[in-house]
Amino acid sequence: MEKMLQDRVAIITGSGRGIGRAAALLFAQEGAKVVVSDLDAQPAEETVEDIKKAGGQAVAYVGDATAPEFAEGIVKTATDNFGALHIIVNNAGYTWDAVVHKMTDQQWEAMMDIHVKAPFRIIRAAAPYFRDAAKKEMSESGQAVARKIINISSMAGTNGNPGQANYSSAKAAMMGLTMTIAKEWGRFNVQCNCIAYGVIDTRLTKAKEEVDSIEMGGKKVAVGIPEAQRRMMLAMIPLGRVGTAEEAASAILFFVSPLSNYVSGQILKVSGGLSL
Repeated sequence: MEKMLQDRVAIITGSGRGIGRAAALLFAQEGAKVVVSDLDAQPAEETVEDIKKAGGQAVAYVGDATAPEFAEGIVKTATDNFGALHIIVNNAGYTWDAVVHKMTDQQWEAMMDIHVKAPFRIIRAAAPYFRDAAKKEMSESGQAVARKIINISSMAGTNGNPGQANYSSAKAAMMGLTMTIAKEWGRFNVQCNCIAYGVIDTRLTKAKEEVDSIEMGGKKVAVGIPEAQRRMMLAMIPLGRVGTAEEAASAILFFVSPLSNYVSGQILKVSGGLSL
C-alpha cells in the first residue's frame, strides 16, 4: 500500500526535539522528504540522521525562526534539495512567562515574533510554491495538488492561562492566521488547519524544577511548569495523563495526509479531554 505522504516535501520548524521531531520521524516513515529545522544544530542533525538510518530522506536547516532571512532560507532549502514544497508545519516555539504587571515588552514581543511573525513569514515565502504551482497545475490538468499548512497552537490560546498573556495572545493569533489562510488560499487547494495542544510531554511542560533554561536572544529563559501547577493541571485531564510527542504528531499527520483534503480552517484541541 502506498504511503500517505509518498514524495511529499515538508518543512517542520522546531523539529529537533519534542513534537516536531516526532512529526518529522512520522512524516518520513510515511514517505515524505523532510526539512528538519531547529535553533540548535545538534538535535536537528540527529533527527536527520535517524530519518536516514530508517531509509528516509531529510536535510537540516539550522537557524532562528524569528530571523528576517529564515523564511526564505528554509523554503529555498526545501526546493533546492527536493524540487518542491507541499507541507508546512509551523511548530517552533517556547514560553517566557510573567504575570501581566511584571511582563516586559521584550517578553511580549518575543512570543509574537516566534508564534505569529515567523509562521506568517514562512507562509508568505512559500506562496510561489503553493499559489503559483497550483495555478500551473490547474491550467494543465484542471486540478491542483492538495497542499497543507499546519499551525501549532495551544489550549492557552483557546482559553487563556495565568502568567502567559504573551503566549496565550500569540497562540490565539495563530488561529486567526490559520482561518485567514484557509479562506485566501482555499481556491488553490491549500488546506490550512491549527492544532491547540493541552499538556504534551516536552521540555516546555516538564516540572520547572527538573529542566534547564534555554537561551534566546542572549537571555536565559526558564521553561517548564511549576510542579504544584503541573499537578493541578494533570488532575483536570480526563484521560489522567499527559500526551506523548508521538500522540501529538499523529494529529499533525491527519492534517497533512489525504484524509483531511476537505478539512480546512479548523482548530483541533488535542488535550486528553482537558478543558481549562
